[in-house]
Order: sequence, then C-alpha cells, then structure tokens
Amino acid sequence: MELWVGVGVAAVVLLYLVTVYNMLVAKRNQVRNGWSQIDVQLKRRHDLVPNLVNAVKGYLGHERQVIEEVTRTRAAAMAAGGVAGRAQAENALTQALRSLFAVAEDYPTLRANENVLVLQEELSATENRVAFARQFYNDAVQEYNTARGSFPPILVAGLLRFVPAEFFALQDPAERAVPQVQL
Repeated sequence: MELWVGVGVAAVVLLYLVTVYNMLVAKRNQVRNGWSQIDVQLKRRHDLVPNLVNAVKGYLGHERQVIEEVTRTRAAAMAAGGVAGRAQAENALTQALRSLFAVAEDYPTLRANENVLVLQEELSATENRVAFARQFYNDAVQEYNTARGSFPPILVAGLLRFVPAEFFALQDPAERAVPQVQL
C-alpha cells in the first residue's frame, strides 16, 4: 500500500514538473516568436531607409549631416545585439528619421516628389508594424516572466535554467514625454 502511495505521489510530482516545464517552454517560444516579428519588421525598416536616403540626397545636398546621421544610425541598428542594445539603436534611428522628415518638410519640391511620398508612407506603415510587434513581444515577455517568477513554477524554472526575458523598452526619456499641441 505504501509503495502505491509513493508511486502515486511521484507520478503527481512528475506530472506537475512536466506540465510546468511545457508551460514555460510555450511561453518562452511566444517571446522568441515576438522577437522574430520585431526582427522582420526592423529588417523591412532597414531596407527602406537607404531608398529614402537616395531619394532625398539630391534635394538635401547642404543637409549632409542629417543624411549621414540616418546612414550611421541605420548601420548601428543593424549591428546592435541583444534586446536592450537593439532597442537603444532603433530609438536612435527613429530620431534620425524624424530629423530627416523635419528637414524634408522645408523643401516643397521634395514634399511633392512621388518616390519620397511613397517611401515615407512605407516607413510610416512599417513603424506601425514595429509598434504592434513590440507590443506583442512585451506582452509575451510579461506573461513569460510572470509565469517563470510565480510560485511554485519558479522552483522548476530555476532548476531548468529558464532565465527572465528582457522587455523592448524605450530608452530615450524624450519619447515618453507627452507632445505639446499649440493651436
């Protein structure tokens, strides 16, 4: 009888460990999937930037520093590693693109250029996709980290080396600021 109770308890514990392990693997895979979605959209963004730079180069000859900044930050974003480093590099690229768009607004012929307009629209749509992918990723990270850090799964997570995932967060405090609208 005691043997059967011991076997039953061991089976319940084993079943629990397998269930927790599978749940953590599923949540970790959601995080990885979220990161892959961000990566795909960032690649699309990186591919569009040179086309935009080439389209505006002729118009912005004396605004060379803006074009060089976009080119430099794009290269840094493509080379960045890790979630935090990638987020910081992508935020710098966003700022550089904003500067480029602001300068482009001063050139009526550039604003009317169909290629530039199409590329700006493509980049804008890609920025929206990146934002949605970041939201999905951060939601998956939150679910995974919560499941991983809850008791008793934290006991299994520690033993099986499930490490916390990093959020893809804004690094620049200026991006958190509420924009001022003046009419």
